[in-house]
Amino acid sequence: MSEKELLQIAENARFIVGGYAFTQREDGFVSILNLYHPECAMVVNKDGEIIETNMDPIEQRIVKELCHKNLQFMEEDNA
Repeated sequence: MSEKELLQIAENARFIVGGYAFTQREDGFVSILNLYHPECAMVVNKDGEIIETNMDPIEQRIVKELCHKNLQFMEEDNA
């Protein structure tokens, strides 16, 4: 992924926490991309349940914790 593509993802993210860009998708899911290692990504539902990922189990646990603490900010009312 090019630096330009990463910059665009970061700019379009609802928020960035700990180097992870959280982006609301049109289908209601949330895409999470590790901006330091863009080959690592996760998709979760509104409850933070993993839909798909290619992250290792340790990184999954870290990102799930970030989801638990921050997904409330994805709601439109808080934007």
